[in-house]
Amino acid sequence: MNKPGDIIFHPVHFLSLGLGSGLSPFAPGTMGTLVAVLLYIPLATLPLWGYVSVLIVGSLVGIVLCDKTSRALGGHDDPAIVWDEFLGYWLTMLLAPSGWVWIIIGFILFRLFDIWKPWPINLADQKVRGGFGIMLDDLIAGVYAFIGLQLIYYFVN
Repeated sequence: MNKPGDIIFHPVHFLSLGLGSGLSPFAPGTMGTLVAVLLYIPLATLPLWGYVSVLIVGSLVGIVLCDKTSRALGGHDDPAIVWDEFLGYWLTMLLAPSGWVWIIIGFILFRLFDIWKPWPINLADQKVRGGFGIMLDDLIAGVYAFIGLQLIYYFVN
């Protein structure tokens, strides 16, 4: 069984470990989401079709990446695997209003749902295995956070 630091230099694992952010000894999921925020800034400039394409391709590729890294680490959904946080946050920010306030609100909402894991996030986290399971719970958390962000925007404006 490998340790995350032992496999970081393999391109598949480098991506699934969130460009290294998942190696943080403190709150790797949160650190991964912070890197996702930095990557979101240029992604937000894409046209809608481009942004949605990144979400679809990133999610499909993520299933493979997360599965391979999970197998290399010898367990399901090691905390160092944070590619799923990238896609969950980016899904949260789909159609988000521009500005740092919304980036921060999206961050908070996504982390809240990812940590809290209300139904059916908790069900996906506990019952669905492999790369698909690793991705699924964060994508559902991203949907919840997306809805929350859109509702907040609707009621504030």
